[in-house]
Amino acid sequence: MKDLSRRRILFGGAALGAGALLTACTSNDPGENTQIKDEDTDSNPNAAPGTKVVIGFSAPGADHGWIAAITNNAKAQAQAYSDVEFKSVEAGTDAAAQRAAISTLIAQKPTVIVLLPHDGKELNSVGLEAMKAGIPVVNLDRAFPDQAAYRLQIKGDNFGMGLAAGNYVAAQLKLKGVSNPIIGEIPGIDSLELTQERTRGFNEALAANGFKVANRRPAEFTADSGQKAATELLQALPKMDALWNHDDDQGIGVLAAINQAGRKEFFMVGGAGSKAAIDQIAADNSVLKATVTYSPSMASSAISLARLIGQGKGMSDLVELQVPKEITLASETITKENAAKYAKLGF
Repeated sequence: MKDLSRRRILFGGAALGAGALLTACTSNDPGENTQIKDEDTDSNPNAAPGTKVVIGFSAPGADHGWIAAITNNAKAQAQAYSDVEFKSVEAGTDAAAQRAAISTLIAQKPTVIVLLPHDGKELNSVGLEAMKAGIPVVNLDRAFPDQAAYRLQIKGDNFGMGLAAGNYVAAQLKLKGVSNPIIGEIPGIDSLELTQERTRGFNEALAANGFKVANRRPAEFTADSGQKAATELLQALPKMDALWNHDDDQGIGVLAAINQAGRKEFFMVGGAGSKAAIDQIAADNSVLKATVTYSPSMASSAISLARLIGQGKGMSDLVELQVPKEITLASETITKENAAKYAKLGF
């Protein structure tokens, strides 16, 4: 994973995360930085071994740390269950290749499919194909537009992520007494609905405070693209008061560009909550002052819920007998004040 290695060089290393009801998996297979739920059969009867469930899984290749953590979390959570067989298929390099791989998987008739698509709109048809074949689909992160294409959709709150970032930026600018700020934005892949939702939330939070984005340069969720986008943005804005970078992985490159340019007149907010970014915020020795969460632990939850769906069970803490149709995780703001608390949950 080239970007994960680069993160270690620029930030000084990424540590294993764990906390609350989560535990870290330290084995080399499936990998580092996994966050899984340790099951206690005394407190949760659903944790007791039941009917065997074959879970088919597909996610894009690990071109950056967050995606790597998605796959690692899914594998680790599946290994925690004696009644789950995990069957992963390569996603290929684009939506067409992933569609072909999932069609092959459907022919093998797994109990449930957990799928993080290259693009939700482009993979919607394969979700429909699986559901029509009687295989429930857990749509992870990048949403299918058609509700008939999934049994469960679990994702982060992309709009809420932008809203949290915008509210933090606005609050800090007001504390500094800046009335007409110059605000920059570096989103991820602009064609994705999740990126558009993040930007919409950010814009709405800023507008509620009378602010707006002065310049916006998309990247592609990688360190290299983040550095390129940041270099262009810094050239376009010779002075800046605040910057929101949507993704902590591409933020490695963003910070590299900022350091190279010797710029420090503004503060920056990140996105996703990587361990490296949280450590940087705690150290308080750069422009990065906060990040808003979008945890890859959603993949662990997706596997746990896929197991319940495959066994015809509901969630033990809910009255309803079935797993809900949609789950959206909250986005929280990590600052120097609470970084120690969140460090154990970083990926």
